[in-house]
Amino acid sequence: MNTYVVLKNTDGFERAFEKLLSFTFRKDAYQPYTSFGAKISTDFYELENISEVMFFIDNRLIHHGLADNITVTTSGGSDIISVSSRSFTSMLIQNQMETGLKTNMSVNTLMDSFYTLPYVTHEDNSETSYIYVKSNSNMWDGIVNLSYKICGTYPYIRGTNCVRMTPVENPSEFSYLDSQILSKGVSMTGRKLMSHFHMSNIKEEFGEFELEDSEVIAQNIVRHRFFELDKQFLYNPQQALEYRSKFASRAKERLFCTYSGYNGEDLSDLVTFGYAYTERIGAITITGSSDGIITEISTYRDKFLTEHV
Repeated sequence: MNTYVVLKNTDGFERAFEKLLSFTFRKDAYQPYTSFGAKISTDFYELENISEVMFFIDNRLIHHGLADNITVTTSGGSDIISVSSRSFTSMLIQNQMETGLKTNMSVNTLMDSFYTLPYVTHEDNSETSYIYVKSNSNMWDGIVNLSYKICGTYPYIRGTNCVRMTPVENPSEFSYLDSQILSKGVSMTGRKLMSHFHMSNIKEEFGEFELEDSEVIAQNIVRHRFFELDKQFLYNPQQALEYRSKFASRAKERLFCTYSGYNGEDLSDLVTFGYAYTERIGAITITGSSDGIITEISTYRDKFLTEHV
């Protein structure tokens, strides 16, 4: 498969590099950006003020992001470029909003009316609700809040920099037989699970808003969390408890497989393999070296993704 990296500077000049010694690309349904890292060999490096990093597989743009870190090391007459990049949607967690209650908010309004983020697009959804912007909260916090209130979902990044709240209507479907995969497995984690949630009321008293997770309790996990009244869910306080319970369960069970190459999977596409029976893709990791390309596809069974297959 043909892989290459394009580096673009602030003047608009760009150059493609094809000698990738190694690379890693990661995408996860619970991470608001894709990440990419690579080591590149080149005979000559002359670029300065790099502002964009693009990664392609067979001429398909897989990653488009900021140049978080670029190091050039010269040895033996050649240059080795080390690149680290996060997609432009990473700026959603780096831009704060003015605090306070904001009514009649939609994802369209939130994404189009506050800050202009280069290359970042979003699902067209004009359904409205309200958000309460806490001190030090960011744009992604607002998107998460709206997504849960409007759709009951956790938002994710589709393509290179597209924010979505709902599963894609016409997902691509992938199916792998055991003979086609290199490995498969399942992992489970209970480190983030919480058994009891307690939220105070407007009088700062506890006891009115409570939630017990019977599935977590059945695992002999006892973890209590107390927090003050969450004004993000002021019109429906119980939702604050339900959201936290779901978020604590994220990625609690992961099914995964690896295969040689990359077939174009994306988050919210459907995959079938081994233990997974037509489930939404929750994470993708692509690694490459002189030995070739390996793709790992993961599905999550938790209180967000499982409910929206």
